[in-house]
Amino acid sequence: MADIEVPVFIVGGSLVGLSTALLLGYHGVRSLTVEYHRGTAIHPRAAQTSQRTMEILRQVGLEQTVRRKSEEQFVQDGGVLAVETLVGGPIAHYIADLNEGVRDVSPTVRVFLSQDALEPQLRKRAEELGAELRFATEMVSFEQDTHGVRAVIRERDSGETHTVRAQYMVAADGAHSRVRERLGIRMLGHGTFANCITIYFRAHLAPLIEGHKWAVVYALNRQLRGFFRFEKPFEKTFLAINTVGDPENPATDVSKGLTAQRSLELVRAALGTDSIPITIENVMHWEAAADTAEVLQDGRIFLAGDAAHIMPPNGGFGGNVGVQDAHNLAWKLALVLRGCAGPGLLSTYGPERRPAGAFTVEQAYSRYVLRTAPNMSRDGLQPVAPDLNIEMGYIYHSDAIVLEDGDDEGVHGNPRESNGRPGTRAPHVWLQRWGEQISTLDLFGRNFTLLAGPEGNAWIEAARDGAKPLGVELDVHEIGENGLTDPSGRFPAAYGITAGGAVLVRPDGFVAWRAKTGDNSSTERIKSVLATVLGRASQVGSALRNPGSSSRALRNLGALRSRGVLFPGDGRINRKVREEGPPRAQRLAELARLLRLTQPFHP
Repeated sequence: MADIEVPVFIVGGSLVGLSTALLLGYHGVRSLTVEYHRGTAIHPRAAQTSQRTMEILRQVGLEQTVRRKSEEQFVQDGGVLAVETLVGGPIAHYIADLNEGVRDVSPTVRVFLSQDALEPQLRKRAEELGAELRFATEMVSFEQDTHGVRAVIRERDSGETHTVRAQYMVAADGAHSRVRERLGIRMLGHGTFANCITIYFRAHLAPLIEGHKWAVVYALNRQLRGFFRFEKPFEKTFLAINTVGDPENPATDVSKGLTAQRSLELVRAALGTDSIPITIENVMHWEAAADTAEVLQDGRIFLAGDAAHIMPPNGGFGGNVGVQDAHNLAWKLALVLRGCAGPGLLSTYGPERRPAGAFTVEQAYSRYVLRTAPNMSRDGLQPVAPDLNIEMGYIYHSDAIVLEDGDDEGVHGNPRESNGRPGTRAPHVWLQRWGEQISTLDLFGRNFTLLAGPEGNAWIEAARDGAKPLGVELDVHEIGENGLTDPSGRFPAAYGITAGGAVLVRPDGFVAWRAKTGDNSSTERIKSVLATVLGRASQVGSALRNPGSSSRALRNLGALRSRGVLFPGDGRINRKVREEGPPRAQRLAELARLLRLTQPFHP
């Protein structure tokens, strides 16, 4: 008998684990997260927050908090450049302004916010949304069967152990994931190519930094190759070092034999002066690697973040990709747990996120080689794609997307040119709702959303009628109705539809299906599209052919859901079913089987 029963168990409570717990909470799913460390991050670590991640934070109510914290910590719109030494000044500019040329594609902006400042905000919001977070707690063992996962956790201070029973488990336990290792999932790619260090130190650097919009500064000279990241008021920072010595034949094991004196010498070599007093506070040792897990799912267990893909920090992509993993997975888990989607929906996580992650890994690797490692071979190196394409232009191909004729298998594209194509992020267009400016992205949230052009009323009616027999909550919006207007007139073209067309957008803001015109609008078409996307195409046929019985069952299911009964595995069902007895439990199971909305449960 398990001590703890919860729908989703998360291993790892850093950036990605916290994001997963937060997003599950946003979708109404309880979770338990265990983290070995005693609290959130104590080192700055990752900092660059992409527009796509900011859009996710906007969805859960954290965008303004993160922007405010960023303004306190970093020079806004900071650039990425290279120097031989900080005293010597720039020798190359990679990004002059973090948001130059990208403000039109999103209602958000890129920001820098260090991980030790971001994680407490994620933790607070996750707990507000009902997540249970246990720090100083480790997972000792786990096993899975056809109905769920059973894990043993141990509190580090007391040594007390507990058994957790969950329907699903998410491994967000980092680059050296013990879950991934125990599952026997291989990492494929370039492997480890440097043993690096990050030196955290204090020094009065304001005279060298103030007046410049510098956020990340590569130090490239004959003593070392690495980078600084600077925070206001420029009294403390870090220097990450990838290699030392001759750039054409460098030493790639910077970590071996490192002493405090050697750390001090390296910082001085990057600064280009011995005249600034320096205090070394800490040194972190880490491996530079570029790999992707062979698969992201094993039964009821999912890999996310660094457990799924490891990349060098160049480009600032790693943490963002992990948050996007969580965003992709959370709504799918929620709909399956509620019985609104078939378990096949979860099988689309890997086909969608693995190609996006693998592409980003290669892009980070290319940047590492070209910026910091002239000694490494360029053979087979992936050409550098624009940052915007990497952050917001990744394309999904899976059973949760209804592809159009002519769709290729491209992994990424320019988000300005996606034009509402199924499998791409829904474009940002400024609209007005009752006189208030909003983004199209603000219309997406916990449910699927159907957006129709100003002459798309037929799709609105079809959507309302088509979603009901499936028990799917669907938000519908028609431009020009209910106070929603398109002052610029850009909406139809931005989404690749006529005034009578419509698009179906998933809870993660990706286009699932598109009707370019109002032709052939029908309730049956909407039913078919939703059933396909939700992994229920083969499951709902009998219920749809018998609308009387299915509607009665739906009313019963709705009543039971409102009483907290029919959510298998969320912990509440066990108490309710036991109170109401075996006959009642059997009737519940029969209702579930009638609609085939979820897997049989066992009270």
